[in-house]
Amino acid sequence: MLTAAEALGYHATTMKPPVQSLVRRSGRMARRSVLFIALAFGTAAGAQDQNDGTAPPAETPAEAPAPVHDPATPAPVNDPATPAPDTDLQAPMATELSAPIEIYEIKESFIIPAVDRTEQHEDLWDRVRIGFAMPELNGPLVKDRQKWYASRPQLLRVLFERSRRYLYHIVEELEKRGMPTELALLPMVESAFNPMAYSSARASGLWQFIPSTGKRYELEQTRWYDGRRDVLASTTAALDYLQFLYDMHGDWHLALASYNWGENAVGRAIERNRGKGLPTDYQSLTMPTETRYYVPKLQALKNIIADPRLFGLELDPIPNQPYFVTVPKTRDIDMRLAAQLADMSLDELIALNPAHNRPVFATAQSQTLVLPVDRAQLFLANLENHDQPLTSWRTYTMKKGDRLDKLAKDSGIALAKLKQANGISPGTKVGPGFQLLLPIKGSAAVHDPLPARFTPPPAPLLQRSVRTVVRTIVHTVQRGETLVSIAQRYKVSVQDLKRWNAIGRLLAGQKLTIEQPASVTTWTRKPAPANPTIRSSGRRTRG
Repeated sequence: MLTAAEALGYHATTMKPPVQSLVRRSGRMARRSVLFIALAFGTAAGAQDQNDGTAPPAETPAEAPAPVHDPATPAPVNDPATPAPDTDLQAPMATELSAPIEIYEIKESFIIPAVDRTEQHEDLWDRVRIGFAMPELNGPLVKDRQKWYASRPQLLRVLFERSRRYLYHIVEELEKRGMPTELALLPMVESAFNPMAYSSARASGLWQFIPSTGKRYELEQTRWYDGRRDVLASTTAALDYLQFLYDMHGDWHLALASYNWGENAVGRAIERNRGKGLPTDYQSLTMPTETRYYVPKLQALKNIIADPRLFGLELDPIPNQPYFVTVPKTRDIDMRLAAQLADMSLDELIALNPAHNRPVFATAQSQTLVLPVDRAQLFLANLENHDQPLTSWRTYTMKKGDRLDKLAKDSGIALAKLKQANGISPGTKVGPGFQLLLPIKGSAAVHDPLPARFTPPPAPLLQRSVRTVVRTIVHTVQRGETLVSIAQRYKVSVQDLKRWNAIGRLLAGQKLTIEQPASVTTWTRKPAPANPTIRSSGRRTRG
């Protein structure tokens, strides 16, 4: 699971989704059914060199984007400012709210309001509420997380708006399996619904699969493609895994703990409690802090979505209809060209097709293209009338004596751009047999900027500062303890113990005051640069 910084941060692999207001809008899109449109790329492809196919090698280790620790958060037009991330989801997150939010008293035990299960709802949120079926989790941690989320409306706005693309598909899959719709909210906890999210633990995608679990559920991971970020494949794998965990434990709270901590770790914790004659439910197990807060976070989000008015919030409705369709493809196509043919932003296209690690949608890795429902017909029409090559890149296998700088020069591309397009970092081993993506000389790939997915991240907007404070500890003297043993335990001197406590004779039960230095880390926003940079997309962002 990502930290708050990782979940909300953008980095080299991140799209910039449009974010809208939480205020309700009038009018709704007409209801559409899912479309499955056959696409023949061959008729639109111009004659190309035999060596310009972009099929990647069969077996290549997956490349890992740089982990996000202090991510920058771009603020494109219409995007709300993202709250400053913290380093621990338990701690308050520094943020400035545009207006104070009234938070009603939150009771220890939260009751989910009743929903009419027979009505056909136009708002997808109502459909989500109908499917809530997990046992309620109550307690101070849930109450704490409710207050934490409810006091951060900008954070919730980001979560809810990002979910618009994916929520309908996830709910559909859950209903087909008879699984509770609370699980549709799990990507909010895992990745903040950012399919490009990559954690310091090497977990990736909406569902944050680590490499080993991804392989276990047949999510392909190569230098060209990471199936953990594939929206359709990763959702199928995540629901398979969650069902497996539920079948193992017979308890959704334990299944979720296993998803976060690992089924073996949860199993050992259960056995420890069982051996001591203790209860073995989720709240009775000894577990890491992250796992202890994991289910309360999901329960808190569930409670907020179940009755947002109780928390002083109003959810913008999401149409209860498919957001995207899958379009089969038989030919490689440049990402930028595909976006142009669909008349949509490249950011949006990558958000729906985030698994590709190169600026080309390679058919060898995925035989489908995911498009918004209202873009598919336009894409097909424009594709049919397109009489130029579909890709401006070709694959090249490096030979003995090849040098990247020479290959870049011969192709008419800057060396830095060639490295970015191929995911080549300082630690990448490049030599004979290495598969490169090279631009076809004179093609658009030579002069067009790379998609944002392949460009370096902007500088972080947060700066970290550490200060030292004095922490006071009260120690109760136990029978047999001495000043020397107590001093050694707390790594202080006997003289300091005497000075702090005016000690004469040491007695069992006596209270001693001990002072220890402690480091406190705070995060503050860096001041915006005087002249904001303009990216190729035309959006104004802070560098």
